[in-house]
Amino acid sequence: MANIEDYRRFIQNLLTEHALQVWDERIQAQIIVDTEKDHYLLLYVGWRNQKRVYGPVLHLDIIDSKIWIQQDGTEVGIANELVNLGVPKQDIVLAFDPPLVRQFTDFSVG
Repeated sequence: MANIEDYRRFIQNLLTEHALQVWDERIQAQIIVDTEKDHYLLLYVGWRNQKRVYGPVLHLDIIDSKIWIQQDGTEVGIANELVNLGVPKQDIVLAFDPPLVRQFTDFSVG
């Protein structure tokens, strides 16, 4: 079973992998990491065709030894990637789902 340090490393590595997949050179991928309070964020910043591009792609927190996925704008799903790295589903909370819906997933309700 993985520990919090493993979770921090997994999250940071996945954010880095996703940051390398930016589709447009005018868009900057920024990774924001706060290991003291366990907040992790990947966001896109830039301009394309005179329009501002700004927003979170991935936002994860570690709360009470579980990984809470606050935002997931990926196609594959960061939860699936975490499971593939060995994180048990009971240690992953799909926080973007309403609490009443979480009970119907294979993941933790929180």
